[in-house]
Amino acid sequence: MSTTYRAIDWNRQKRRYDLTLVVLVALVFLSFMGVSLLRSTHITAETLLIRGSAVTALLLLHVILAIGPLARFDPRFLPLLYNRRHLGVTMFFLALVHSVFATVQFHALGDESPLVSVLTAYRQDYNVFASGGFQPAHFPFEPFGAAALVILFLMAATSHDFWLRNLGAGFWKALHLGVYAAYGLLLVHVAFGALQSERSPAYPLVLGLGFVVIAGLHLAAARKEARLDRAELGAEQDGFISVCRASEVREGRGRVVMARGQRVALFRQQARIFATSNVCRHQGGPVGEGQIVDGCITCPWHGWNYQPEDGCSPPPFQEVLETYNIRVIAGHVWLKATANPLGTRCAGSLVDDR
Repeated sequence: MSTTYRAIDWNRQKRRYDLTLVVLVALVFLSFMGVSLLRSTHITAETLLIRGSAVTALLLLHVILAIGPLARFDPRFLPLLYNRRHLGVTMFFLALVHSVFATVQFHALGDESPLVSVLTAYRQDYNVFASGGFQPAHFPFEPFGAAALVILFLMAATSHDFWLRNLGAGFWKALHLGVYAAYGLLLVHVAFGALQSERSPAYPLVLGLGFVVIAGLHLAAARKEARLDRAELGAEQDGFISVCRASEVREGRGRVVMARGQRVALFRQQARIFATSNVCRHQGGPVGEGQIVDGCITCPWHGWNYQPEDGCSPPPFQEVLETYNIRVIAGHVWLKATANPLGTRCAGSLVDDR
């Protein structure tokens, strides 16, 4: 591994990202401990560590699960998505701290091995059907947390690109989708674990609210992606082809693209993209290398003008460029390679740069 992969290079951006992460995690952890001490001055340090690490890890897991769908709605979340593995490793270490202290405090003083006790103690300690009915407060919750911790460990241990390349993208991705299984296991673990000592309805309500937010974000992102898929499929069926990203067409400037062997000029004006022939009707100049001046496409050779909406030169001139229909889908420009009849007016396509 050392002969093929260099040590991880923490550049300035990564260092700032990780420093921010550490500060925020510390703030959440210390804030929880402070509030807990104010509510109960008799709480032990071990209990504070167990609960504080659990709450911080669970909150961080919700943040991790929210980043993916949020990035679908706003590209400003993409830097978080790029560094999401840092969050995952941090969350695993918090969960590990919680599990170690909990195991030591509740299972280290028995006759059995603490790890064995975690998985078997409920046979003696819990009676789910006590008093003739189902008692959720007696539900064995610890095995669910242990299973989730194993999944989180596998994800943290294989977060390096070495494993991505050697395991293969498909297997690696399937392995890391296990975060959803871990999330489900942790919901059961936390829900039934809280019932062992807490009776306030606030805990299940907050946990349920977190699940609703995460599920809602994923469903909304899935619906958006489905709409985009239908839009792209419809564009292909209508004879459109993807030619470039919308961000590559600057306001007031031209950009030349190839569409089935012919050059087409794209222009952006007032957040709309238009497409015309790239050949000036004056002396064959490259229209797409020009810009928009006073609302008109201006050829860089001799300043010949054309209106971007219909390709017509303003009166009294009569030269006309061919226009093309445009669609902007998910930040990509789709062009119908068949030109419109001369003089056809096009509305262009609105660009949303968010």
